[in-house]
Amino acid sequence: MKRITRISVHSRPALLGAVVLLALTSASVAAADDGPGPLGVTADVAATRQTARVGALFSTDRAADLKGGHYCTASVVHSPGHDLIVTAAHCVAGADDGGLLFVPGYRDGKAPYGVWKVGKRYLPDGWAKDQDEDSDLAFVVVEDLNGRKLEDVLGGNRFTAGTDTGATAVTVIGYPSSREVPIRCTNKPTAHSSTQQRIDCPAFTAGTSGSPWINGDGQVVGVLGGHEEGGDTDDVSYSVVLGRQAAELYKDATAN
Repeated sequence: MKRITRISVHSRPALLGAVVLLALTSASVAAADDGPGPLGVTADVAATRQTARVGALFSTDRAADLKGGHYCTASVVHSPGHDLIVTAAHCVAGADDGGLLFVPGYRDGKAPYGVWKVGKRYLPDGWAKDQDEDSDLAFVVVEDLNGRKLEDVLGGNRFTAGTDTGATAVTVIGYPSSREVPIRCTNKPTAHSSTQQRIDCPAFTAGTSGSPWINGDGQVVGVLGGHEEGGDTDDVSYSVVLGRQAAELYKDATAN
């Protein structure tokens, strides 16, 4: 399970430690169709305004000392209110109301684009009632910071439901809890079931839950979570298939 929270801790069996980040796999010699770099290779993320749309989640008690305190990943998605992030439901469902912070582009204890307070959360009924793994998705409204809206500062990727699994390669970007910079990997997802998709990418450990799966058109077509809350091994990750339920949840989150 790819999460570590102060509410309920479920770590994956192996942490990165001194991981060799260009961990080549047998698929790594192939070029990605719609993403940078070869397939199946994990590496550090370059710090740009676009990659800073992905950030780390913290509890509010870490506001004065961010380093080492992040536990999940989230990312900015386009919305009419310019104030929405997407993550896994298991990352935000157990936290106290108002008790979370989002830090886009977080690196080495620093918040280059500010520390944003989390507001209202939108979770599917299936997760709220019985933590159904096919409902492991959440949208979160982020409060304004210094009179500015999050998407106005960073832009946002487009949340896109209904894309066929594996139609293109995607790039997964996330924050392992054991590291202070984000990592990325590009590969083609495959179907795990009719409701779950999987991707083979090395070293996506605890903390990467909520990581967006972004295709070459800047669309979020998956969110790391779902089966076993993201997976019980470091090298295979999951996402719910973003279908009708995901589209309806996005509609609810953007209605106001």
